[in-house]
Amino acid sequence: MQIGPYTIAPNVVLAPMAGVTDKPFRQLCKRLGAGLAASEMTISDPRFWNTRKSIHRMDHAGEPAPISVQIAGTEPQQLADAARYNVDHGAQIIDINMGCPAKKVCNAWAGSALMRDEALVARILEAVVNAVPVPVTLKIRTGWCADVRNAPTIARIAEDSGIAALAIHGRTRDQHYTGQAEHDTIAGIKATLRIPVLANGDIDSPQKAEQVLKHTGADAVMVGRAAQGRPWIFREIAHYLATGEQLPPPTLQEVRDILLGHLNDLHGFYGEPQGVRIARKHLGWYAKDRPENAAFRAVVNAAESADAQLRLTRDYFDALIAGETPALSPAA
Repeated sequence: MQIGPYTIAPNVVLAPMAGVTDKPFRQLCKRLGAGLAASEMTISDPRFWNTRKSIHRMDHAGEPAPISVQIAGTEPQQLADAARYNVDHGAQIIDINMGCPAKKVCNAWAGSALMRDEALVARILEAVVNAVPVPVTLKIRTGWCADVRNAPTIARIAEDSGIAALAIHGRTRDQHYTGQAEHDTIAGIKATLRIPVLANGDIDSPQKAEQVLKHTGADAVMVGRAAQGRPWIFREIAHYLATGEQLPPPTLQEVRDILLGHLNDLHGFYGEPQGVRIARKHLGWYAKDRPENAAFRAVVNAAESADAQLRLTRDYFDALIAGETPALSPAA
């Protein structure tokens, strides 16, 4: 898949997710096979660009190209300014968020709420595309609600505005993440567009990725929640699409090493205690399919230091590797 001058290979992409796709997680997913990984959405209001959260979200030092940064907002000129600011700070692709269903985002008429005003969508896309010399992409849903599935109209506006690629989540805003994503709308849109289309929604296995690509004709798949606690899903999907063969799951040793590396990166990026706190949700996702999940999370969540969090995690996996029941003890 081509986005401007960038060849996205493999055609398996990490979806931008607020509170999840920070720099350590993006880099991990890229190492494990993601062809592209967009940042968490960054707010377009310049009053917040120097907050600790925004500074972390806009940190792309050392990331492999292409660096894709997602922006969110509702004012065309403000979004254009945010796009320029992020390009000046390392962004090589700008992604516009019109897919987030979160109430606090939609109440500000950002995210998927923008799909209710097609004229505003056109003004935003034109302003951002004209503001920066890099490719601009767009992420949308199938519509605002079941009665307003206007993604095909938004898609035509996007292509006419110069958008370089379009990602579509197969749900309306009012569905949030409930029910099953439908991919018929994505297929219909892909058939009418010349620009690349990425299919998103419920892609949680190599087989599902292949099925969605065949059904929709999309140029790539975008994986979101299925990558939480399972970042190796990207190499699994890429290998299956290339060979038709399924990779064996990672060994416990590899999972341990991936997780310990991820924890070290989180601690280094955020420092203590923020890195320790943010790591807890990732620990829970990694351990969710284990029988000791509840006990593991209860103990590791009590860790207040990076050293304790790393030690408890290492001990947990080392016991599993040895075929023993982990002897979980209170954090030190």
